[in-house]
Amino acid sequence: MSTNYVPLYRKYRPQTLDTLVGQEHVKKTLTSAIELGKIAHAFLFTGPRGTGKTSTARILAKSLNCKNGPTIHPCGECESCRDITNSVPIDVIEIDAASNRTVEDAQNILEKIQYVPVHGKYKIYIIDEVHMLSNHAFNALLKTLEEPPENVIFILATTEVHKVLDTIKSRCQRFDFRRITTDDIVKHLRYISNQEKIKITDDALYTIAKNSAGGMRDSISLLDQLSLLGVSKEITTDDVNSILGRISFDILNKLSDKIISSSPNEAIEILNEIYNSGNEPLQILTNLSEYFKNLLIVKNCKDGLLVELTGLNEPQIESLKKQQEVLETQQIVFLLDRITHYIKEVKKTSNQYLWLEVGMIDLANMTENSKIIDLQNRLRALEGGEVTIRIVQPAVTRPAPVMPEEEKPVVQKVQKKTEENIGTESVSKSQQTNTDDFTPPPMSKKPDGNDIQTLWSVLLSNIKSPATKALLNLATPVKIASDEIIITFKNDKLIAQFGTNNKKESVAEAAKVMFGVEVPIKIRLPQSGDENLAKQSSAPSVSEKKNPEPIAESPLEEEPEEPVQKENEPKTQELKSEDETPEKTARLESDQEKMVLELFDGKYID
Repeated sequence: MSTNYVPLYRKYRPQTLDTLVGQEHVKKTLTSAIELGKIAHAFLFTGPRGTGKTSTARILAKSLNCKNGPTIHPCGECESCRDITNSVPIDVIEIDAASNRTVEDAQNILEKIQYVPVHGKYKIYIIDEVHMLSNHAFNALLKTLEEPPENVIFILATTEVHKVLDTIKSRCQRFDFRRITTDDIVKHLRYISNQEKIKITDDALYTIAKNSAGGMRDSISLLDQLSLLGVSKEITTDDVNSILGRISFDILNKLSDKIISSSPNEAIEILNEIYNSGNEPLQILTNLSEYFKNLLIVKNCKDGLLVELTGLNEPQIESLKKQQEVLETQQIVFLLDRITHYIKEVKKTSNQYLWLEVGMIDLANMTENSKIIDLQNRLRALEGGEVTIRIVQPAVTRPAPVMPEEEKPVVQKVQKKTEENIGTESVSKSQQTNTDDFTPPPMSKKPDGNDIQTLWSVLLSNIKSPATKALLNLATPVKIASDEIIITFKNDKLIAQFGTNNKKESVAEAAKVMFGVEVPIKIRLPQSGDENLAKQSSAPSVSEKKNPEPIAESPLEEEPEEPVQKENEPKTQELKSEDETPEKTARLESDQEKMVLELFDGKYID
């Protein structure tokens, strides 16, 4: 085993500004400063790890202390250049702020800056990870950073510039290092591979560059690790994925096909193969989320950007294009959201594979149920039921005629009635295909004035609480009379919920307004015989009511007429309220109209 082996990231560290990969804005500014002789006394280099901050600091130190300097082309042969290359702390001192962060360490630096440089023109302090210094250490350096000795230069480097005191930042020339582009990393890796005779495909280099997140050092370190495989055979993308613990694109493509086609059984089979190959649940979900992220990019971005944004080759992008044709953008976003949810669950649970299987079945079943067109069709079907508004009027009423079932749906407008236009008006929504703002459902047969549904509607109209009305929409009226009101719910949970927040009291108050007397309210589960009991409910008589409320169930006519009594037809008596005024009726009518408009998102139409 050779003891002189030098890792590739050290062997190929740039030695001049010309060889610095990326960071063109930094190279241009520093080159101009060196050529013009305008050298600042303090620099602050900030940016992600592996983007060249420390290397640039060393290059700047070489350029300033070279025997030919200041120069943008240091010789690398003089004693000063060799000391910097070999990290010999003579005139250029590198300090790790993570392990030298106290005020005593800062004071130690201040004591030594008084000494003149030995070989070069400047004494240069490179403080790496400077954000790790304590506030006391920063304050100790503050005055010296502002006015250092003439031959002293500070170069501060950090990955977390927000932790550096503003008073420090204001005394430095700041250079922000950006993430190196994938193309620049691939070109540099290809150069190193050729120099080291490493057999590796371009796709594999691209995968390495994409995985490094813009850091050159991470890319070169991974290439160094893979170089052990490049002696006997060519390194491929599968080898890179194996080293990184990533799942290959082809396997993810097969798994995603089963998810998109809603085939949970086949998706579980592929999942078992992936898991048995040594991949952990968290790793599988993370790779799957990245796959669908790339699918979302292919769905919404231009072709010219796809290779750069996804890091995939052309055949892989073509595979994604075929998949995106059967998916909508919101479906992909929905899948990504659910994968993120299961990633969180897997991190928290002790049985990770269980949640992995649950998540896979969930993903494979939701694709077919999340298309917007399907959801719209379901919504139309749910909205197709009858919506009828009955408005109580302070006048004599008569039973409304029954509309034949075969009659076509009619859309009527809601408006306030004057004393001449007395009665009720049924407002329906019918489904129309060419309307922008309002799509009413079809109208069904109108109930008689003493029908239990009519009494139920009047009772609901007298309830002031919107929450109580919403809950009663899930109830079924069994009996509505002055001696008792019986309401049933399908399960105990709804009954228990009805008992909260004085909902029962709201119904009792509405019943008292309707009948003029205290009416017992009974809430229970459905029982046999409820249907016959409902048929026995009828409109209350005048003798039963102390303060009767009129029930409006007649169409608009020019003059009110007495109803004609026919054989076998139930009587409907004229009902008048003793204390009802036109102002009260107008308010009630307005409240009901407002409730219906808010409930069904409607509006007045002419």
